[in-house]
Amino acid sequence: MSSDLDTVNSDFANDPQGLIEWAFRQGQRPICTTNFRPFEAVILHMVTQVRPDIPIVWMDSGYNTEATYQFADALIKRLNLNIVSFLPKRTRAHREALEGPMPGIDDPRHDVFTQEVKIEPFERALREMRPDVWFTALRAEDTPERAKMQPVSRNEDGLLKVAPLLQWTAKDMYDYLQAHDLPNNFDYFDPTKVEEKRECGLHLQH
Repeated sequence: MSSDLDTVNSDFANDPQGLIEWAFRQGQRPICTTNFRPFEAVILHMVTQVRPDIPIVWMDSGYNTEATYQFADALIKRLNLNIVSFLPKRTRAHREALEGPMPGIDDPRHDVFTQEVKIEPFERALREMRPDVWFTALRAEDTPERAKMQPVSRNEDGLLKVAPLLQWTAKDMYDYLQAHDLPNNFDYFDPTKVEEKRECGLHLQH
């Protein structure tokens, strides 16, 4: 199986649309995750061009900026996205009433915070939706850890993880947005990462 994926990764390394079309043929329950960060419209446009009704899974931590919520709402309408939201079991107001504001990344409570607002909702999404193909907008430019990843991999549970845009640069992403007249959002904040080049752990665990 590993050698098969090596061939796929070689064949589609610079062909995101071809990789997406290949991946859709590999399973029956595909999903695409999103956080509506910068350039996210690219992957959402690409996958919905092939399958308009693919479930778009959003782990909404409750800590997004106003601009991100406005961007999400506009893009959901623009692309007619089949959005499926997974929220933490406690609202932000509930959590902060008991524990105070979001802990900083140097606070020992930050790992528990990340588990509550991002990892647990994602793992719940996997249990409930049981996807066999997972599209993600990971890019090698994002973090050193992601630079070591392959466009296609399979986790220990058999889930096929597909990152069609892994080798694309910010310029590639910008050019695609311009070519398709798609909006963008730069007023974005991820409370589980805080720093731009920091991993939250979700893609390292899954």
